[in-house]
Amino acid sequence: MTPPPSLIDAFVSARPFRTFRSRALIFGLAIALMAVLAVFPERYRAAVTLTPTDPQSLGLSGTLGQLGAINNVFGNQAAVEIALRVSKSVQVREIVISRLNLEKRLGMSRLELHRYLEDRVDQRSLRGGIIQIEMTDRDSTLARDVVAAYSSAMQSRLAEISQSQTTYKRNVLQQLVTEASTNLARAQATFDAFRLKNGAPNPLSNVDVVSMRIPQIEGTIKAKQVALATARKLYTDDNTVVQQMLAEIEALRVQLVQVRERNPDVSTTVGSAVATSSALFKLERDLNVQRALYDSYLKFLQGTAVENLTSTANIRILEPPFIDTDRQIWWPAAAVSLALLLIWGMIEFYRQRPPVGSSLDPVVP
Repeated sequence: MTPPPSLIDAFVSARPFRTFRSRALIFGLAIALMAVLAVFPERYRAAVTLTPTDPQSLGLSGTLGQLGAINNVFGNQAAVEIALRVSKSVQVREIVISRLNLEKRLGMSRLELHRYLEDRVDQRSLRGGIIQIEMTDRDSTLARDVVAAYSSAMQSRLAEISQSQTTYKRNVLQQLVTEASTNLARAQATFDAFRLKNGAPNPLSNVDVVSMRIPQIEGTIKAKQVALATARKLYTDDNTVVQQMLAEIEALRVQLVQVRERNPDVSTTVGSAVATSSALFKLERDLNVQRALYDSYLKFLQGTAVENLTSTANIRILEPPFIDTDRQIWWPAAAVSLALLLIWGMIEFYRQRPPVGSSLDPVVP
């Protein structure tokens, strides 16, 4: 029993493919047409290569570090991935359409232009953190203008994001600087009031006086005791000289006891000196803390101004927009041409070696 003819058998034995001349004419013309379409009309490839930058590559890392502006507003995220995401965003396409006036130039609607750019413009990352934006079109001027507008729009969009983050940080820092300035003024007023209360520009001078007075009195007492011992060798205790020395030594001992008094309410005493120094150190410490906070916040606030100035330096153009000198091939047409060649070869092979039961198989008597 003869099996029914297959789909391939029906295709190969179709009327247009019965003679080699007809097959050669059909496939030869189709292959030649696709081959011509692969290279004509001529297509141009426009491209631009760029890379994200940072303060270190600008040579400003030291200056920005001193001003507290060394950190990237995007944190630790990969700069290449962020730049690619931004370049593929709707906002960037809007900027490109507006700058090149593509609605009038190409005669398309806004939505059609978005689809056109998304389909025709290719953005990809290369090795070494390099980003390439390319477009292939029959109009070389249009292709170069589009990739140039993409690189410029991506730079503008990244700068806009950076500036918005810097503005938010500047507003926070301005509030912190205002609060720190108020606290610094309050701490300075309290410190000055304490100095006025003690009647000295530097209350620590009174502490130094008390600290020096104790050893002075002790030294004077020892000297008087030596003189008293010498006088007793010459005079009796009833002598006026001896009595005067004893009175002086007693008065000095009273003074020493008074100086060593721990009561903080009594001036020119150890207790008063300790209380004064403790209060002064506390007020001075609070003043230094408020001054350090104010200086730190002010430095960071100044750094936001530098961040704004360097926000547009987020992209470095490695290769300006250029037209590739290599002739561009339209690969869909080339693929169709190759597919037609394979199909022709399959048909010829099938006709040379038809399977058993094929309509091309010669009938055995």
